[in-house]
Amino acid sequence: MKAAACGFATSPQLSTLNFQLSTLNFQLSTFNSQLSKDLPLITKITGQLVALHDDVLTLQLGAFEYEVLIPEFARRRLQHELGQEISLHTIDYLEGNPMQGRLTPRLIGFLSEVEREFFELFCSVDGVGVKKALRAMIRPVKEVATAIEEQDAKALSALPGIGPAMSERIVAKLRRKVPKFALMVAHKETAEALVEPDVVSEAYELLRKLGHPESDARRLLDAALSAKRKYKDVQSLLQAVYQQSQK
Repeated sequence: MKAAACGFATSPQLSTLNFQLSTLNFQLSTFNSQLSKDLPLITKITGQLVALHDDVLTLQLGAFEYEVLIPEFARRRLQHELGQEISLHTIDYLEGNPMQGRLTPRLIGFLSEVEREFFELFCSVDGVGVKKALRAMIRPVKEVATAIEEQDAKALSALPGIGPAMSERIVAKLRRKVPKFALMVAHKETAEALVEPDVVSEAYELLRKLGHPESDARRLLDAALSAKRKYKDVQSLLQAVYQQSQK
């Protein structure tokens, strides 16, 4: 009784307060969930490509600029499109830690609806997620899908962030779901069409192991691939990379 008189809550009061707080948190959670469902999704965006970085680009739409995350295979195909109008098929993604209340809405862009569909399928594998998928997708969708269909765990494990255990998990879950993606027509405009499927990804991983940052490894490979020569193995591609870097 003295504790209550001094302004401290008694046990029944604390229980009531905790119940009220729990009810309020539930109501807030329900409201946020419903609000996210009611928000319109951006599924396609068209604008002028004004900036292109390692994993993000900037599109200008009138007076507004939108930042869009992109996988590496898409970045390579867009690097000669600066200043041009492009269209991207997009996914809405909340980035951050919901437990800390810090969620930032982001867009992820692809050059076709099929590529977007494959990315969402890839993200459905336990342990992959959006961030890991963005980092891993350095090869065209057709090649990754073919590796999954053929149960080529070695090729999959060569993708950044995808080790042997994860590659086996990807094959087990997606093997029967990727045939249509493996049949996609390759894009002729990419210089990588002249390179054997696993050469670029293996060269990229070796450059990273040699101490090159991700952005530097991409830049070196871009310079070598821009020559549009055929590289039959990793050694010949790496030789071209270092020859190009000495110019």
